Amino acid sequence: MPPSRDTQPDGRAKRYPKLKAWQACHQLLLAVYRETAGWPPAELQGLAAQARRSAFSAAARLAEGSGKGTAREFRRCLEVSLAALGELSYVLLVGRETGLLTPAAYGELEALRDHASRLTWGLSRAVRSRARGK
Repeated sequence: MPPSRDTQPDGRAKRYPKLKAWQACHQLLLAVYRETAGWPPAELQGLAAQARRSAFSAAARLAEGSGKGTAREFRRCLEVSLAALGELSYVLLVGRETGLLTPAAYGELEALRDHASRLTWGLSRAVRSRARGK
């Protein structure tokens, strides 16, 4: 039987769609794509691309990490995800200060980014605690 969308090629269940941190990062990514789609064409290779890469990296590292074999590997992916969310914070600030983002759009995206960061930090702490408990 071929794997479904909810399984990996080896038949194991994909874990990342169930992670609240990944769900928040994914919603952030979609919001970043929607917002940057209206930016000037000259920015599609500049700040828009950087915002999209940062948001994508945050979600993708959670997906990658959830499939890793050890808690240490998963924590490393969580650290990279958090770094990408930090980078996105700065990209959004530059977008606001250059007028590419309205104050309302900045507020919405920054709130989504902050929520994703908090959930990812919480997941990182839980993974670390669980690893120490073993």
